[in-house]
Amino acid sequence: MSSKDLKKAGLKVTVPRLKILEILENGGEEDHFSAEEVYHLLREQGEDVGLATVYRVLTQFEQAGIVRRLNFDNNTSRFELDRGDNHDHIVCLKTGHIKEFVDPVIEERIRQIAQEKGFDLESHNLVIYGTYKNAKEKT
Repeated sequence: MSSKDLKKAGLKVTVPRLKILEILENGGEEDHFSAEEVYHLLREQGEDVGLATVYRVLTQFEQAGIVRRLNFDNNTSRFELDRGDNHDHIVCLKTGHIKEFVDPVIEERIRQIAQEKGFDLESHNLVIYGTYKNAKEKT
């Protein structure tokens, strides 16, 4: 994403928006950031941005379709870039680590269930909770 993408989404190009976008882009598919984590990363980079600004920018990005907001059982919103793909998540209950996955069999079964129940499938959100075998206790 670039400043052109921000403008296309109807957002003014500002340093905080560009920096937050950069953090989200540099995170891998395993990175699902909370607003607080984005804030701390910005502070580590020497950026003078408030937590309220981070929340506001992430909400604007969500409304513009740039990011997806994910809510898992710990009541903390996490954000990931919306790359237009469809994937599901598995969350470690000990560490909170999140992994993404795509399974064609699950995807087909979800389509079948929607059809059987008389629904036109728009989207779905599957989250599996478990404990990663090599997980260390939360610190």
